[in-house]
Amino acid sequence: MNYGLAFSPFVSWWIFAAIAAAAVLLAGLLLASRTRGAIFRALALLVGLLALANPSFTSEEREPLSSVVAVVVDKSASQSFGERAAQTEAARAALAEKLGALPGVEVRTILSDAAAQGGVQDGTRLFSALSAGLADVPPERVAGAIMITDGRVHDVPETARTLGFTAPVHALISGQPGERDRRISIEKAPRFGIVGQKQQVTYKVTDEGLPAGARVSVVVRRDGEIVARPLVTAGRAESIEVDITHAGPNFVEFEVPGVEGELTRVNNRTAVAIDGVRDKLKVLLVSGEPNAGERTWRNLLKSDANVDLVHFTILRPPEKQDGTPINELSLIAFPTRELFQTKIKDFDLIIFDRYAQQGVLPQVYFDNIVRYVRGGGAVLVAAGTDYVDNGSLYNTPLEEILPGMPSGNVTEAPFHPRLSEEGKRHPVTRSLPGAASEPPRWSRFFRVIDATARSGTALINAPGDKPILLVDRVGEGRVALLLSDHIWLWARGYEGGGPHIDLLRHLSHWLMKEPDLEEERLKLLVDGTNLVVERQSMASAVPSAVVTTPSGAVRTLTLEEAAPGLWRATTPADELGLWRAANGPLSALANIGPLNPKEFAEVTSTRDILAPLVAATGGGVWRLSELAGGLPRVAQVGTEERRAGADWMGIATRDVSVVRGIGLFPVFAGLSGLLLMLGVLSLAWVREGR
Repeated sequence: MNYGLAFSPFVSWWIFAAIAAAAVLLAGLLLASRTRGAIFRALALLVGLLALANPSFTSEEREPLSSVVAVVVDKSASQSFGERAAQTEAARAALAEKLGALPGVEVRTILSDAAAQGGVQDGTRLFSALSAGLADVPPERVAGAIMITDGRVHDVPETARTLGFTAPVHALISGQPGERDRRISIEKAPRFGIVGQKQQVTYKVTDEGLPAGARVSVVVRRDGEIVARPLVTAGRAESIEVDITHAGPNFVEFEVPGVEGELTRVNNRTAVAIDGVRDKLKVLLVSGEPNAGERTWRNLLKSDANVDLVHFTILRPPEKQDGTPINELSLIAFPTRELFQTKIKDFDLIIFDRYAQQGVLPQVYFDNIVRYVRGGGAVLVAAGTDYVDNGSLYNTPLEEILPGMPSGNVTEAPFHPRLSEEGKRHPVTRSLPGAASEPPRWSRFFRVIDATARSGTALINAPGDKPILLVDRVGEGRVALLLSDHIWLWARGYEGGGPHIDLLRHLSHWLMKEPDLEEERLKLLVDGTNLVVERQSMASAVPSAVVTTPSGAVRTLTLEEAAPGLWRATTPADELGLWRAANGPLSALANIGPLNPKEFAEVTSTRDILAPLVAATGGGVWRLSELAGGLPRVAQVGTEERRAGADWMGIATRDVSVVRGIGLFPVFAGLSGLLLMLGVLSLAWVREGR
């Protein structure tokens, strides 16, 4: 029980101060006058002033509060190496027993890992966990903090003042002295690169606990494919140039062999993602004659800002010579030699729209086109009745790469185009809107060029399984054949139109090897806190996917069919870094958070990181493996005393309590106050009466 005196004036304090000053002045004058009863009159004034101050006797009932000691346990991934997990658990149990034996001490155990802090985190964040764990504890109750960790902490405050309390911080370090580890890290890498160009990446191999200057063989992969095996010196930064082969993330991995006795091989591999950016897709469109579908192709290609279109329409073939001088014609001469011999390899796609042989292109240029396709180029033939004429492109050297052989007939009757069984699974046509209805919600075509599919895959058919769209791979390149010239009806909205933009854009991008439109493809997608494995295939079934986490753990996932030609599976994305998936011959990569998490960058245990802060708070650092006699003893110390020694650690003594009840007795309230006032006034009156 605590007792005290409190004042609660009946007037504001500044008015009370003025009255008090006047009363003191008047009392002084009375005493100075030396008149009879002056002392008792002055005393009566002071008692009246005291009554105006309304004094009260107080009594407080207080309950002492315990001191809080935080024990922060590092549960990060690096604590699983060697014997660290066992050391940590043994130290936690022993520390709980020692602290539990101290009177008035509350032990608060705080686990620091990704799950405890609400998700995936980069690095070991013990002090963030400490702050969250003591959020409801007043700073004056905190008696100290003890951290059990390997020492690799990534959120150490710069000064002890930012801790929010004044108490010692101690550290118990798991692991062994002299640990060995080899790691590889990225020193410098670009974020972007032009597709088809090279980018330079700088990396370094570091050996800890090993002789310096070792020669190490590094395996360099791009999107899972080995591209180089340089021999480098450990401790020295090296550079390598890598090709940017496609748009989107190009994952470049570096891997070094392990060494005997090292802690882990997780950090023997690192990676960098370089986003490939296409300069511009160059498309050559050659229209054999003005036709209704010509504007459809032109509008589609011109609407894409990433496409650089070169378009020629043959308005004046050689047989139309009428003697008019060339300098009087407003037509542009067709630069055949420049386009089909000198600069043919500059184009990503060549489109022939209703083109027939008219003597414009010599046969040798068609040979160039065949070589262009086999070397990785792409050709799309949008055929009309010209495909069955004597001047058909099929009657040129292009015959050996075209997937459809014309029968010589043309079927002219209204019909609804339909996806073939292969078309329902192919990424070019699988997602076409309206295809699932019967008949499809597309306008009808009125003409199809009869042809026999001799290679490739038919994606869209006319009645009687007559192919309308054929696609094929030739060497390193690709070819597509469209056997109807009525797709412009979809563009004009006839009978509601059709998905001409989706079809033609997907088709042209497939020809130009857009990765997302590959028939056989494996992808890893991040969806919130999950990782989605997505497999595209033309097969009727696919094997299970094998997913490797950044820490090296392996998960086997059964893929379920989500749509024709598309299978998916989901797994929790509970680790930072580069994830890998394999499905048959295919592989895929995806990154969550930083490519090279801090948790695996440096894994050897150390005292050096925590030592400055611990010293600033007066705490101590001990390595668990060197404590032969068990943990240091725990002692309660005052604020000005030493807080750590060679074999002991101190926690601050706190004298904190909470008020449970307050008693209040006003001095001048009721009969007691009246009697006191009357007594003083009576003394003054009696003195004056003598």
